[in-house]
Amino acid sequence: MLTRDYKNSGDMISVLGLGCMRLPKVEGSEDIDRPKAQEIVDYAYSHGVNYFDTAYRYHAGDSELFVGEALQKYPRESFHLATKMPMWLVEKDEDVARIFEDQLSRCRTEYFDFYLCHALDKNAFQKVLDFHVYDYLKKQKEAGRIRRLGFSFHDSPEVLQQIVDAYEWDFAQIQLNYLDWELQDAKSQYEILTRHGIPVVVMEPVRGGALASPCPESVEIFEKAAPGKTPASWAIRFAASLPNVMTVLSGMSTMEQVQDNVATMTGFQPLSEEERQVVEAALEAYRKNKTIPCTGCRYCMDCPFGVDIPGVFKAYNTCAVGGGKERFRREYAALGDEHQAQNCRACGKCVSHCPQKIQIPERMKDIREFAAKE
Repeated sequence: MLTRDYKNSGDMISVLGLGCMRLPKVEGSEDIDRPKAQEIVDYAYSHGVNYFDTAYRYHAGDSELFVGEALQKYPRESFHLATKMPMWLVEKDEDVARIFEDQLSRCRTEYFDFYLCHALDKNAFQKVLDFHVYDYLKKQKEAGRIRRLGFSFHDSPEVLQQIVDAYEWDFAQIQLNYLDWELQDAKSQYEILTRHGIPVVVMEPVRGGALASPCPESVEIFEKAAPGKTPASWAIRFAASLPNVMTVLSGMSTMEQVQDNVATMTGFQPLSEEERQVVEAALEAYRKNKTIPCTGCRYCMDCPFGVDIPGVFKAYNTCAVGGGKERFRREYAALGDEHQAQNCRACGKCVSHCPQKIQIPERMKDIREFAAKE
């Protein structure tokens, strides 16, 4: 397993990290399938993965509990545990300490190796300032309850620069993949952090699974260039090839995914110039499909009117990349009438929570009209 030395400290971090936002679920339920999820953790750990990333609200709050249980069998010093302060739940100074103490308990640990202010944008960062979040977390770091303090980010490079300038940060987590390198200007974000000597943790390297099967044309381009190598492995390698990337988080929900990712990072080779051209060709083919840039993170949920926003977008995107109108109809119908786009009332609640800045009510209107066409 490829590892990188955190700032020449001798602390070796696996460049593949296990993101615990998309763990396997019990069939027909939103509950984590603990036996299957434990198998994924065990396989990852036994093959050199030592970075495990969770958060307060992943899996409706169950992810931290599961991760705390799953890692108990391993020596605490043998892995790096990361979790995050849910900024949208912070409404007063006292909330920060209450949530942090709760997280230590839920994760069954006395300290976090990496701790983040979660999903910072302009508004969330104002909360960091207003409620003295950084000051509290810095004290926890001084007390040894946080080893390294950072943030995850969803906004413009200009806002990122403001956050970087405001405090001293040990690392930062950004959305980075070969699609968002330009689409969301991940390139500028990466360069800002690199200039400031801040190691990068990559989230959404496969864009919520979208780049695991981008479109038939892209898949064919990748297969021709490297028979047997999955499109997901190309996406993971794109992110890991950047020298200031500390670790690439992958939300692995099946054993096949973790095996493929481990294989990609074992005997890792950065992308060559020729391979970068392959990625560019596959990306150009994908761009021709007018997909909605949803990663399925579910930060938009729950909709007060019952719309399954990620489910609606997934059904539409499957059609957009070649699944066809009939498949769209089947997947859309499977959501149930009560969860479809026609129930959207354009209240806008979801928009403020979307890291991708999707104008969700507008897209729901488009999909409602699309579904109505013969």
